[in-house]
Amino acid sequence: MTALSQLDTWQLATIAATLGFASGLRLYAVLFVVGAAGWLGWVDLPPGLAVLAHPLVLAASGFMCFVEFFADKIPAIDSLWDAVHTLIRIPAGAALAASVFGDSSSATMLAAAILGGTLAAGSHFTKAGSRALINTSPEPFSNWGTSLTEDVAVGGLLWLAFAHPAVALAVLALLVGLVIWLLPRVWRAIRRIALRISGWFGNSMTEHR
Repeated sequence: MTALSQLDTWQLATIAATLGFASGLRLYAVLFVVGAAGWLGWVDLPPGLAVLAHPLVLAASGFMCFVEFFADKIPAIDSLWDAVHTLIRIPAGAALAASVFGDSSSATMLAAAILGGTLAAGSHFTKAGSRALINTSPEPFSNWGTSLTEDVAVGGLLWLAFAHPAVALAVLALLVGLVIWLLPRVWRAIRRIALRISGWFGNSMTEHR
């Protein structure tokens, strides 16, 4: 792993951006995996993230990671979980990104928070919308497959961010491009489904009058 003292600003920015983006998908996995890697000495955490390696924080993030792993595999429950975590993942992604630059100026931390929060929002809303569409299918396998893919993607991104920042930056750029392309299409599809359902209810009420 790259020693923290050898990390350039762009490498720290890559870590901050990766933490923000990944938080929108699996916040508790991010907290637990990064904290555990720091506690085991596999990576040198920036000082602002060192608290993630505290045993109490690891116990809490590990428990929530366990809960989220199974909640995300249950159709409908996963969409409810995503809805609730709209208020949690985005500010958490901003806070984690800012913490990477905990020893820097307030302006740098604020810029990192804006970056991390924006990336967390993009990945979160894309995930939530996509899973809502997938849940319209009665079979559970597409939901499970998508969820497991997200698990692997988050783990891979975190590893790349600390071990190979340049590769992580390239992968992250591709993922951000995918989010920009996919997000409006996902929400247009959800809007069409919502309008169709409201039309069914409207017709049903008309028929009963």
